[in-house]
Parts: sequence; C-alpha cells; structure tokens
Amino acid sequence: MSGALLDVRGLRTVFHFLEGAYPAVDGISFTMRSGEVLGLVGESGSGKSVAGLSLIGLIDPPGEVVEGEVLFKGRNLRTIGESALRQVRGKEIAMIFQDSLAALNPVLTVSEQMVEAIREHADVPLPAARERVIAALRQVGISSPETRIDQYPHEFSGGMRQRVAIATALLNKPDLIIADEPTTALDVTIQGQILAEMQTLARETGTALIWITHDLGVVSELADRVAVMYAGRIVEIGGIDDVLDRPCHPYTQGLLDSIPAENAPGSRLRQIDGTAPSLAARPVGCAFRLRCQRAGPLCAEREPDVTEGPSGQSWRCHHPIPQGDRP
Repeated sequence: MSGALLDVRGLRTVFHFLEGAYPAVDGISFTMRSGEVLGLVGESGSGKSVAGLSLIGLIDPPGEVVEGEVLFKGRNLRTIGESALRQVRGKEIAMIFQDSLAALNPVLTVSEQMVEAIREHADVPLPAARERVIAALRQVGISSPETRIDQYPHEFSGGMRQRVAIATALLNKPDLIIADEPTTALDVTIQGQILAEMQTLARETGTALIWITHDLGVVSELADRVAVMYAGRIVEIGGIDDVLDRPCHPYTQGLLDSIPAENAPGSRLRQIDGTAPSLAARPVGCAFRLRCQRAGPLCAEREPDVTEGPSGQSWRCHHPIPQGDRP
C-alpha cells in the first residue's frame, strides 16, 4: 500500500518451550493509513494482544518475533535497534495496556509517571509538562485533575487507573496508538466518552488506532476496518460494513451469531462449538476446521490461501460463505 503509515508483512511470533517453538502470531500482514481505525478481534487466545506487543518489540522470553517486517513510516522497526525503538515507543507509537495496574508504577505518583513520559521525548519545562498532564486527565473524564495528579495508582479505582493509562498514551500526540481492550474496566457512560474522544483524535489529528477487543459492538461503532484473528492468523479482513454485514469466513459469522442482540428473545444463544486450539495442539490444515460446520476433506489437508474480494475484503477459507447464504 503506497504511502501507508504502517505496513506489516508476514509477522511471526513464537514461544519456545522444551517441546518446541509454537507460533502465537503466524504470518499476519496488513496495512494502515494515517487516521484509520483498525479493529483487531477474536476469541481469547487468538493472538490479538501478542500481535500488538510484537509490533513494537515488547515480546519477552520465551516469546520471540522470528519473521516479518514492521514498516512504520518507511522504517523497519525490527531492524532499527533497541535505542531507536525506545524513541519511537511512547512518542510516535503509544500502547494502552489491558492491565492498568501492571502498566503503572505503584511507587511513583501519576504526575511523576506522566511527566516522565513527556520529558523523555521532549525538552519541556516541568510546569508546562504538568499542565499537559492535567489537560490529558481532564480529557478522559477524571475530575479535579489538578489535585489527583499527585496521588499514587493505588488511590485510584480500576476504571480510573485505566483512564490514566489512556491519558498517558495521548500525551505526545502519537501517530499510532495500539489499544489492548482499553475500556473493559470502564462504565458504559465513560466508555462512550472515551470512544468519542478516540474517534475525534483520529479524525482531527490523523492518529491511527489499532483497537484490540472481543467486543464487536465497539468495533462496529469505532473502526473503519476490522481484522478477525484465529489461532494466530488473520482469517478475514476488510471494511467494517463488508466484514460485519457480509462475512465470508465461518468463524466471523460464528462470532456475529454469538452476540445476544442477534438472537431472538427467549431463544437459545448460538455459539461456536468447541474451543480454540492451544499453541501446541493446532490441527493440520485449517485451524478452525474442527469447529466449522462447512469443513470438508480439503480443510484437513492444507491451510487455505488468502482470497481477495472485489471490495478489498479478503479471507482464508476453502469453503467461504456464498453471497446468497450471508445475512
């Protein structure tokens, strides 16, 4: 994709165990432009969070990124070196972690941590940095930020800590934010406010967002495109309306069928049979075939190739859902 902000090519991350190396992210590829919001969805264990961490080199042993390129503004983040990558993280690319308690240092005040995030990348006087921190906290709905910035993380509720983590990511106006389930701990009202702020940020500043979630309702309201992951691979990707209204992969359709609002009142909730395979027990061929009602002999023989649709939607499936069978 010419002029892409982010171009991920064949990214593969494995975890090393005594029995061997097992892929948690298995050759994913996608591109993003400035201001675009990409929803990355799938069940727990599908590889979404590992994919996000892999993009910015935050995989710790026994995990290792072993293949692929992560081209960000033309630079391959996998080859620029740790020192240069540290300058990218937090300034040009920010990440909002799912576990805010683990992301915040318990022995430093909120002000100390957030001011450090600013001054690590720019020569900003302390008073000006504190004013930026106060503005960011107010932006995410924290009341009386002038006094709360000097409190410690344990003095905040779980939802308030998550707002601090979101505010920290916004401080340096990054080009890309990777958000790993960032609103899970927030009540519905604040979640709506945060989503609205994120949409405004992307639209007005050109900041791109990778929104990692299992909530298809949030994705449908926020994202421009959606990538569906299963067993470490992107099995379907495309525009939000194409994928959610006209899914081609049976797994995508299964996720949509599992939404309570899609089921008739009083009826049994539809669900995908079975569970996602572990890293060490991925079946030969299509990883979804043991749970798929459309699976055939070919699915057990080899992994399906990527099929490109006319609208830019693509999928990995030997037996995709025909147009006439889609909702």
